[in-house]
Amino acid sequence: MSAFLIGYRGCGKTTIGKRLADRLWQRFVDSDEMVARYAGKSIRAIFEEEGEAVFRAFETATLHELITMPEHVISLGGGVILSEENRQLIKKSGYKVIYMKCAPEELWRRIQQDPNTADNRPHLTELGGGLAEIKKLIEEREPLYRECMTAELDCTFLSPQDCTTYIARML
Repeated sequence: MSAFLIGYRGCGKTTIGKRLADRLWQRFVDSDEMVARYAGKSIRAIFEEEGEAVFRAFETATLHELITMPEHVISLGGGVILSEENRQLIKKSGYKVIYMKCAPEELWRRIQQDPNTADNRPHLTELGGGLAEIKKLIEEREPLYRECMTAELDCTFLSPQDCTTYIARML
């Protein structure tokens, strides 16, 4: 059985997803990495050169491929749930969908500590990528994450090992 990990950037989808895949003897796939590979450029470059709509189209095309992959742990981009088509694909996939919730302040701390964020991730609003942007987008996205999820884990104060253990039990 495959599993989708969903949540806002910085919640640990990639870090936990790799650990979870190892634990379950499955393959790990990061949808954002697939999109960047298909486009031949970073997500930030896609946003800057072609716009968010082009990125979201790549994201949907990638999701169509991901739902055909059995026995995978799949990290989905934080905004994949913005599209009704994508939400329907996720829900109809039959995969377990774990919403990795995390407090905005902790997300901001993690994002700031990631040396690759500035190079690879665009600001998503006029708020410029800071804590205010995170709070605004979580407020908009959380109901959509919950619409798609089969289980939720608050990862705010958990170590990667603890998150991996709890998610493995949820599956």
